[in-house]
Amino acid sequence: MSEAIWFRTGEATVFSSEGQGTDAMPEILIGNVKGPAGHAFANLMGQTEGHTRMFAIRACNQQVKPATIIVPKVTMKSTAYIELFGGPVQSAVADAVLDSLIAGVIPRDEANDLCIIAMLWIAPECATNPDLDRKDLYRTNYEAMKLAIQRAMTNSPSIDELIANRHKIVHEMYDPETGESQW
Repeated sequence: MSEAIWFRTGEATVFSSEGQGTDAMPEILIGNVKGPAGHAFANLMGQTEGHTRMFAIRACNQQVKPATIIVPKVTMKSTAYIELFGGPVQSAVADAVLDSLIAGVIPRDEANDLCIIAMLWIAPECATNPDLDRKDLYRTNYEAMKLAIQRAMTNSPSIDELIANRHKIVHEMYDPETGESQW
């Protein structure tokens, strides 16, 4: 019998094609529905203004397993933004969860006992960009979600990797030498 999956986290960043602003940065929690992850999942079932939560579905009547709830990191202020979140992004997340299950990254025999919370970010300007590449928005969210799941399920990065990189890697949005963003 494998070790119970109670509370595993993962994150990933996948950058967009040039000029798109469709970077994907999911932060996820995977765990058993009977534990703290399940409790958090149930608490997220309510709605708050501007932060519409939704299940990851592949299509109507095709909710993925493990049950996955997607939560926006940015306040949704327009129908166009909601349509991106509930269209290409929701589809990408659902496909990534299912493909992770198919690949064995998520144990198939635990699919009904696990849940996933996925906090997602879409740049607000995507909703007003007439040239937005919705396929790129799908691609970045699909790739980042699969990577976040893989990292959560393998406890990556390891403690040893974090320690080894402590003084080698800095946050892209903060340069400790200048105090400024590196972007």
